[in-house]
Amino acid sequence: MLETSGRLLRLLSLLQARRDWPGTALAERLDVSPRTVRRDVDRLRELGYPVRATKGPDGGYRLDAGADVPPLLFDDEQAVAVTIALRTATLPGVEEAAARALATIRQVMPARLRTRVDALEVTAVPGRREQSLPAVRPDVLVEVGTAVRERRVLRFDYEGGSGEVLRAPAGQEFRAPRRVEPHHLVTWGGRWYLVAWDLDREDWRTFRADRMAPRTGVGARFERRDLPAPDVATFVAERFARPELPARGTVELERDASEVAGWVGAGALVEAVGEGRSRLTASSWSWGGLAAWFGIFDAPFTVVGPDELRAAVAQLAARAGAAAAGRTARTT
Repeated sequence: MLETSGRLLRLLSLLQARRDWPGTALAERLDVSPRTVRRDVDRLRELGYPVRATKGPDGGYRLDAGADVPPLLFDDEQAVAVTIALRTATLPGVEEAAARALATIRQVMPARLRTRVDALEVTAVPGRREQSLPAVRPDVLVEVGTAVRERRVLRFDYEGGSGEVLRAPAGQEFRAPRRVEPHHLVTWGGRWYLVAWDLDREDWRTFRADRMAPRTGVGARFERRDLPAPDVATFVAERFARPELPARGTVELERDASEVAGWVGAGALVEAVGEGRSRLTASSWSWGGLAAWFGIFDAPFTVVGPDELRAAVAQLAARAGAAAAGRTARTT
């Protein structure tokens, strides 16, 4: 694959270097057969580059006007990834350069890819970044971004959500899809969120994009509502604002990460460490409060650290054991 991509870059460079190329000359320069040249030309056309076959004794190729730009061999996912990286560049001094780079890249993308990346209007809101973050599928971001851009109602299943529980004729239970008027895609603390008006709850909500599975079909158009804040960055910052909590620790729970993720807030980090086991990091005002909070999952857990959390769990266990025996534990 790397060899093929490198050869395509060389082929594009040759086509940009002169107006017409005989097929045999290209084959000699690339050290491949004329048949391979024809296949590579077809690949360039599939990517949107206007390579025209020319007439002549041996036949040849020409790169049409308007394509004399540095070659870009992006597939759909790469185009989305580059767009995301440039649109969320927030380091001081690089925002303007990132915007210019994005404009340059967009100009040389095939129309098919321009349509996809144009849907990704995103605001990066500064926030504390966790060390490990869940992956978000690019196609989900594009689909959600398209609904935002076109102002269409979006229906999606939401992992760990609290939607209405419905019952199928066969008796199976399932949650109704969420219905929202999508307002904006944002990143905060390294996570992706959709800011939207929830039609069923009649209130503003933020949804984590890594938990969303959009339903197929085009929703109805809507008039965008005004956010209860000056702008989307202020709205998200206020929604997620919280003081720095002094006690932060990690445990490993005997529960699947997908089960745990539905019941933790934005300040907690959930990682899968195996089937039926997850690592959970969270904060609280006190070590005792944090120890008690880890117990709400009704599952065995092991303290990873720090020692303050380990001591608080031991103290809580002593108190619980004494209470179960009908006495009061004397702990310090």
